[in-house]
Amino acid sequence: YTLEGGEWKIAHHHSSMMPEAQLAASSGAPAPIPDAEVRSLFSLWNNALATLDPDEVAKRYSKAPCLLPTVSDVPRTDYDSIKAYFVDFLKKKPQGVILESYVTSGPGWCMDDGIYEFTMGATGDKVKARYSFVYTNEDGEWKIAHHHSSQMPEEVVAKASLPESAFA
Repeated sequence: YTLEGGEWKIAHHHSSMMPEAQLAASSGAPAPIPDAEVRSLFSLWNNALATLDPDEVAKRYSKAPCLLPTVSDVPRTDYDSIKAYFVDFLKKKPQGVILESYVTSGPGWCMDDGIYEFTMGATGDKVKARYSFVYTNEDGEWKIAHHHSSQMPEEVVAKASLPESAFA
């Protein structure tokens, strides 16, 4: 500051951006995406399910994927095995909605974990499951690098085998 005509004036001012965004940009890695955009990536996968085409669903996964599906004990780690899983799963005509979502992201990756529920269009059955999607940015497009889905324990354990106190 300097005193000019009885008034304090700024003699020198410096302002700069925080370095994180500049470092990410200079490294070539995409900047983290907003939480709402991460959550919207689910709809791309869910829309692929709606086509009932296992090829369209498998295309949503990255070049080096890992799918740990709800109704299979076989890890799926390539395009062909993921497509094969969805051949049978899509016969149920599944459509999902996210009930709870927790997002984390960084340059070139993001993760959405939570609980989703599927309505099986073929039967009307509803199935809740825990999920995690880890997305990676490949060639400017967000792809699923890791997807884990497991049925809720309450759905797995027959309710008749639980003590009555479990429902209180």
